[in-house]
Amino acid sequence: MQSIQDPELLMLQYQQSQMAKQSAPRFSMQGLENHVLFELAFRPFFILATFASLLALVMWILLLNGNNIWQASGINSTIWHIHEMLFGFAATVAVGFILTAAQTWTKQKSISGRSLMFYTLLWLAIRFCFYYNTSFSITLAVFLQCCWWFVAIWVFYAMVKKSNNSRNFLFVPLLTAMMMLNTAILVTELTGHTAFSLHLSRAGILLFTLLITILAGRVIPFFTQNGAKTTPILVPKWLEVILIPMSLLTGILFILSYFIDFSVLLAPMLIALGCLHLLRLGFWKTVKTYKVPLLWSLHLAYFFMSIGLVGLGLSYNPFGFSAVQIPFSSALHVITVGTIGLMIFAMMSRVSLGHTGRMLVLNNLVVLAFVLLILATLIRAILPMLNLTMLSWNLSALLWMISAVIFLFIYVPILTKKRQH
Repeated sequence: MQSIQDPELLMLQYQQSQMAKQSAPRFSMQGLENHVLFELAFRPFFILATFASLLALVMWILLLNGNNIWQASGINSTIWHIHEMLFGFAATVAVGFILTAAQTWTKQKSISGRSLMFYTLLWLAIRFCFYYNTSFSITLAVFLQCCWWFVAIWVFYAMVKKSNNSRNFLFVPLLTAMMMLNTAILVTELTGHTAFSLHLSRAGILLFTLLITILAGRVIPFFTQNGAKTTPILVPKWLEVILIPMSLLTGILFILSYFIDFSVLLAPMLIALGCLHLLRLGFWKTVKTYKVPLLWSLHLAYFFMSIGLVGLGLSYNPFGFSAVQIPFSSALHVITVGTIGLMIFAMMSRVSLGHTGRMLVLNNLVVLAFVLLILATLIRAILPMLNLTMLSWNLSALLWMISAVIFLFIYVPILTKKRQH
C-alpha cells in the first residue's frame, strides 16, 4: 500500500483539486445577463415592482403614524407616496407586461439579456434616488426616469414598426403621455407647485384607467371565453368606439379643472363614463366566471373602476345632496386599490404562469391575496366616511402588504426558473 506522503499521490490530489476549482461556477457578468430572470421584461419587473409597492407602503404608513424616517429635502411625502405607487409599481408592471406581450403581438424579439439587465439596473438607480429624496437626487431621478421611459417607448415602437403592426401603435402615444405626465408631476413639485403636482398625480390615475380601458377590452373577453367556456362575447361597436375618446376627454378636462372650474361638466362626464364601463362589463358574461379566480378578479377590478369613476363624479356633489357626500379620496382609492391593484396582481399571476409554461391554476394563497385586496379596497373607501380615516389607512395598507408578500412568496421561484415545456 502506498503511503499518503507518496509524491505521485500528492501531485494527483493537487491536480484534481485544481480541476475542481476551475469547474466550480464563478460569478460573471455574462452569467448574470444570461440568467433566466432577464429572459423577458415581465420577470424582473413583476418581482421588483411588487417589492417596491411593499416597501413604499411600509414607508408611507410609518410617516402617517408620526415616524419621521427621513429628513426629506426632495419631494413632498404625499407626492412621493403617489409617485412610487403609480410609477414605481403600476407603471413598472405595465411596461413589463407591454414589452413582454409585444413579442407575442409583433412576433419580434423584445428586450432581453444584457440590455434588460442594464434596463433593470436603471430602474433600481431611479428607486434609490427617490428613497434618498433630496433635491439633487430627485432631479437626477427625473432625468433617469425619462431615460427609462424612452427605452420602453423606443423598444416597443421598433417592434411595432418592424412588424407593421399598426393595431398596437396606440401604445406609443399612450406611453409617451405617461412619461410626460410623470415628468410634469416631479418638475411641478420640485419647483414648489405642490398643489398642481398633486392634481397631476390624480390625473395620472385617470390616465391609467384609459390604459385599463384598452388592455381590459382586449384581454378580459378573450380570457373569459376561453377560461369560462362561454359563447362569443359581443359588445356593441358604438360602445367600444366611444370609450377611449371619452376617457381621454375626461382626463384632459380634469387637468384643466385646476385652472377653471369645470365641475359642472366634469361631474356628469365622470358619472357617464363609469356607467358606460358598467354597460360594457354587462356584456362580458361576468356571472360565468365565479368559479375561476383568474377571471372573476379581473371582472371585479373592472367593476371597481366603473363605480370609482361614478364615485369621483358624485364627489363633486352635482345633485346638491348635502347629507351624503362621497370623499374624492375614497372614490379615487376604489380605483387605485380595487382596480389598479387587484387587476395588476391578477394579471401578474396569469402572465407569470402562462409565460413560464405552467397551468393557469392559482395557488389558494394567491386567491387569498385577491380577497385581501378586495377588503383593502372596501376598508379604504368606506371607513373614512365613518370618521375612521387613520384606521382605514393602516388596515388597507397592511392588507396590501400581505398580498404583496404572498405574491412574492409564490411567484419569485416561478419567475426565476426556466420555462416549463
